[in-house]
Amino acid sequence: MLSRFSIKDKFIAVLFIAPSVIGISVFYIIPFIWMVIYSFFDKPVNGSFVGFKNYIDLINNGIYRKALSNTAIFTGISVPLIIILSLILAILLNQKIHFKHTLRTSFIVPLVVPVASVILFFEYIFDYHGLVNKIFSMLNINATDWLNSPHAMLVVIIIYVWKNLGYNMILFLAGLQGIPKEYYEAADIDGAGALTKFFNITSIYLMPTTFFVIIISIISSFKVFKEVYLLSGSYPHESIYMLQHYLNNMFSKLDYHKLVTSAVLMAVVLYLIIFILFKIQKKVERYIEG
Repeated sequence: MLSRFSIKDKFIAVLFIAPSVIGISVFYIIPFIWMVIYSFFDKPVNGSFVGFKNYIDLINNGIYRKALSNTAIFTGISVPLIIILSLILAILLNQKIHFKHTLRTSFIVPLVVPVASVILFFEYIFDYHGLVNKIFSMLNINATDWLNSPHAMLVVIIIYVWKNLGYNMILFLAGLQGIPKEYYEAADIDGAGALTKFFNITSIYLMPTTFFVIIISIISSFKVFKEVYLLSGSYPHESIYMLQHYLNNMFSKLDYHKLVTSAVLMAVVLYLIIFILFKIQKKVERYIEG
């Protein structure tokens, strides 16, 4: 009887999981496999096998290398910045302070604001005739063309951090509230200071949340496109020409072999980064437990 019910339960479980498995396979796994196959041909239809030629040509392409380096710079600056700021905010809002619920809500609001509205707001601030340059003019400082100069990267980073800060903060808040308060009370009895409690309690028990936030922040930083596209169009200043721009432009040109090759490379890079982070997380956890 137990065996019969066990089989029935497994069958029901498979029925519940099947739609998700089918959907992921049809819309993600199978297309990605075909994309990898196409990356070794010169054309998607009746193409000739060219091996790694597409990858070699792509790596030697100056425009692609520029897009890759810009994306790496953007990720290298914006991800640490947003993690540090969101963690600080989460720690502050986890304390007993006035209006903390109002403050939490205010940091979540950017998540629901349409991207087009966000861009209009920041265009008003950073346009050549915008608010920042008006303030510079009052201070007798030369105006800066923020959106058409190397400073454009700073603008994109500010937009990205402002837009995503609240989401990361909520994740850190959830992690902080999961740490038993008894640990902090015991540390207070021992006379531990704020920094000692942070490094010996908060940082350790927040480690899984921190790694998760790092991973989703890196993935989202690779997907920055709408903001830059609405800000500067398909061909923005070279300092903010990202991988997503390159993919979009190759799609517009119907240059499929460059499109699929660059998409596969980006997926491989993301996979390697996530794989390395998981390895680091396991080593850190073993070190802490040991």
